[in-house]
Amino acid sequence: MNIYDFTVKAQDGSDVSLADYRGKVVLIVNTATACGFTPQYKELQEIYDADHEKGLEILDFPCNQFGEQAPGTNEEIHTFCTGRFGITFPQFAKIDVNGENADPLYKYLTENTTFGGFSGPAKLLMNGVAKKMDPDFKNNGKIKWNFTKILIDREGNIVSRFEPTDKMESVKEAVEKCL
Repeated sequence: MNIYDFTVKAQDGSDVSLADYRGKVVLIVNTATACGFTPQYKELQEIYDADHEKGLEILDFPCNQFGEQAPGTNEEIHTFCTGRFGITFPQFAKIDVNGENADPLYKYLTENTTFGGFSGPAKLLMNGVAKKMDPDFKNNGKIKWNFTKILIDREGNIVSRFEPTDKMESVKEAVEKCL
């Protein structure tokens, strides 16, 4: 099993097979428009601009599960992201990434990745936030917050996971290595 076995919803509610991305390096990101990490959209777009022609796709999945920081409709979220950050990578319908209503893609991703720990200046704050939501947060693969990134190779296999506090330079280096 790999990501090509899943179908997700486009912004307009239509089905999109992830097999359409076969042969591409894919970075899957759960996002929110009202989060302290929202400025990462700018860096994600820079990575996309630099590496899209080499075979990179970034798949954006808005999620309102963390502090209700992805308010609005799919269209409102898309308008915000294109207007404020100029994103041109695919953005999908808002989903849940954890819990009983989690999208099947994210059930697969969280069952097959591990939490790498928070880092940097936000480490203590994020540990506290995550612990309130899940006392066992360090020991499972659930998504802890907005802007968790999962890198997929050209064969559809999970390569690595990046937490929202990881440096975007590390993400960029891993993407380039996969390309």
